[in-house]
Amino acid sequence: MSGKRRSNQLPNNLPQLQNLIKRDSESYEEEFSQQYAHFKAQFQIFLLRPDKFSKYLDELVIFLAQVAQCYPKALSSYPRDLMVTLEKYSIVLDSEIRMTMCRALVLMRNKNLLDPTTLISLFFKLLHCQDRNLRKFLETHILTDIKNVNSKHKNVKLNTVLQNFMFQMIRDSNVKATKMSLSIMIELYRKNIWNDAKTVNVIATACFSKVTKVMVSALQFFLNAEASGNKSDSDSDDDAPNAKDVIMANRVNKKTRKRDKNLAKVKSVIKKKKNKDKAPNFNFSALHLIHDPQGMVEKLFKQMESMNERFEVKIMILDLTSRLIGTHQLILLNFYPYIKRFIQPHQRDVTKILQFVAQAAHDMVPPDALEGVLDAIVNNFVTERNSGEVMAVGLNAVRSICSRCPLVMSRDLLHDLTEYKSYKDKSVMMAARGLIHLFRDINPMLLQKKDKGKPTLATLEKEPKQFGEVDAKDYIPGAEILLREDNDEEKSESDSAWEDEDDDSDNEDGEDWVNVSHSEDETEGDDKGEKKDGVSLNPEVRKDLAARVTESRILTDEDFKKIETLQLQKEVLSARKGSAKKRKATDSPYNSTTSSELVDLASIEMIHKKRRHDKDSRLDTVMKGREGREKFNRKRGKMNPFASTSDKEKQKKKPFMMIRNKLKKTKKRSFKEQQISLRKALLKQKKLIK
Repeated sequence: MSGKRRSNQLPNNLPQLQNLIKRDSESYEEEFSQQYAHFKAQFQIFLLRPDKFSKYLDELVIFLAQVAQCYPKALSSYPRDLMVTLEKYSIVLDSEIRMTMCRALVLMRNKNLLDPTTLISLFFKLLHCQDRNLRKFLETHILTDIKNVNSKHKNVKLNTVLQNFMFQMIRDSNVKATKMSLSIMIELYRKNIWNDAKTVNVIATACFSKVTKVMVSALQFFLNAEASGNKSDSDSDDDAPNAKDVIMANRVNKKTRKRDKNLAKVKSVIKKKKNKDKAPNFNFSALHLIHDPQGMVEKLFKQMESMNERFEVKIMILDLTSRLIGTHQLILLNFYPYIKRFIQPHQRDVTKILQFVAQAAHDMVPPDALEGVLDAIVNNFVTERNSGEVMAVGLNAVRSICSRCPLVMSRDLLHDLTEYKSYKDKSVMMAARGLIHLFRDINPMLLQKKDKGKPTLATLEKEPKQFGEVDAKDYIPGAEILLREDNDEEKSESDSAWEDEDDDSDNEDGEDWVNVSHSEDETEGDDKGEKKDGVSLNPEVRKDLAARVTESRILTDEDFKKIETLQLQKEVLSARKGSAKKRKATDSPYNSTTSSELVDLASIEMIHKKRRHDKDSRLDTVMKGREGREKFNRKRGKMNPFASTSDKEKQKKKPFMMIRNKLKKTKKRSFKEQQISLRKALLKQKKLIK
């Protein structure tokens, strides 16, 4: 490089000029005006042939976007020129120039020089271009820009305009633009930016699209189990009653086997309650925001009957239809005869189809509509010609349907199904016992006397509901515990007064009282027919007391905690007095009778059978069993480890070259070798004789 000073290269070095303008814009206004004039000239030439790439124009577009904030008045029309060009020549433009113009507009939008409504509307129109990189870039910017606009507070005006525009884009004839618009709306919903009813209903219209990819994307949105923002609104675990509270509520004075059994039952009930209070794995907020679920279900079912798509697509439509029916308790009587023809053991994904049947069952469905489906399950699955796994799946499906619609089960059919409780296959036996446990809670009158079990105080309060009946209470069940607490406090005060008087009399007499122990049977016999562990056995009495407490006082959090404790106590207290046999509180998953909007597939596929292990798992089991055990082989060691070795053992340790000749001598000769040696010996003897 020569020592001469270089001339000014600012007109040709745009990055250097850009850096200097950002530092001191007023000093380089002349150079900027010169470059802006060059841009106008090059831009007019480019419009004559917009499909031809110009490197100088490409650099000028980015340069002007970088310095636009320094000269806002001079470049006031610059963004509009780019947007008009992109809208007019969007498909004809060279791909690199088009991408550069979009990046320049994004730069100016990030500097708050552009209105987001007009820019995002333009970018949605550019989704028609056959350029994958451009569409990906536009999608990223749209998501980021809408997220930033709604970061501090919801921009309702902007959201309304963009949602209306997206509603038009979903109905567009261009498949790629429609699919991209739908994916943007779904992503905005999952990020809790557009989680309103309008967004959900716009996505719901895509379920009826004639394009399979668009329809599948909309269906997957409603069926997706990994929705973000799924938060549990349940109370904290501290508010739930624990075993200690139950013990204190029972006023335990001495430990007996009976009280130990009751405590074990209470712990089991509390454990099941904690499992019930866990947050659900599925997010159904989108299904609840649909404006017309009945109309949507009817359209989906009509579309499914006439479509010729793959079986996987039909399964998705059946799943969404059953979820809508179960969530909103809709009536679609044609759904059950349609799905009945798929209920066969050899049918593909038959467990999912049984899950859809259970999801579509609820209290408002007429029992006559579900009887045909129930009979098909029993006739095709619960027969001895099938394997134990098939029978267990059928019984589990029957149980799931009856837990949501108990009136569909008849007495004779239930008696036949409960006979499998002593079946030779364990999975069938457990499924049948699960069905018995269900009807012990919801309607024990349908069971045989031997299967009803011992009733508890909670089962006496439950009455089977008729079709269409709503169980609305004007009191809080279990509130009678508060009245009993007040009586106990008054009694404790009076007892303390009597104790003071007794102490005075003891001091005067100088003699001690003798404590006489009473048996447990005697203490229970005093309250026979009236109370059991402080709880009245008459449900009408408990109802009147609870109504009186509800109307006479304002309940606090502590009161509700005591009420919940009493309700747990009712689950384990027997309704009969003086009986020795107790119902065992098991932790079986069949004992859960809580109904939710979705039926878990695992509850239908739950088979109590030892699974076959693969080779690796079997080897791991074998090796774990050998730990801490001596090696299994023949013991050839010496009795005395310090004894000398034999000649045979010494010979094994010698090198082979030392014993090679000896091994040859001791080796047994073959028959041919013996013949040769014998012939030689005879010839040698013959020569000697001569």
